Amino acid sequence: MKKQVSSSVSLLIFFLLLVTNCLSVEAQSCNPSGKLRGKKPPPGKCDHTNDSDCCEEGKYYNTYKCSPPVSHYTKATLTINSFEKGGDGGGPSECDGKYHSNDTPVVALSTGWFNNKKRCLNYIVIHGNGRSVKAMVVDECDSTVGCDAVHDFQPPCPNNIVDGSKAVWEALGVPTDRDELDIYWTDA
Repeated sequence: MKKQVSSSVSLLIFFLLLVTNCLSVEAQSCNPSGKLRGKKPPPGKCDHTNDSDCCEEGKYYNTYKCSPPVSHYTKATLTINSFEKGGDGGGPSECDGKYHSNDTPVVALSTGWFNNKKRCLNYIVIHGNGRSVKAMVVDECDSTVGCDAVHDFQPPCPNNIVDGSKAVWEALGVPTDRDELDIYWTDA
């Protein structure tokens, strides 16, 4: 009888730990911090390079101050961006005020992962398509604002984006005519 009670107590403790762990993971999720109403871009003011979206008049877009928790392999969506002057990335990079060649493996991270510039000029390793590439963080893919001239009249960035240069896509062996790719990344 004592053995059965002990076993039941152990099972109960295991179950409580499992539930607590699941709730802890759930508490770490990143929910929208607000919404932004889209405005129609002036004619010719939204760059469609790399299949970029333009804001739609009256459409509501989620904004985020956070991103999903970073782990050893953080799940994300890779998008393509031009970091060159005149490219769809807009102005110079947030980290160093410079433009970067599309032939250099550089990325912009969603606002939460960018972490107030704490990842600036640091490297991350991106895993996708059975390959890996090391890329430097040079910019933020802003998840808090958008639909304005500063953001090329594009919607706010989702909270799980790694926006990579052409060099990142090529290193992963993925054609740059794709809109996005499911990846994992980690700090280098």
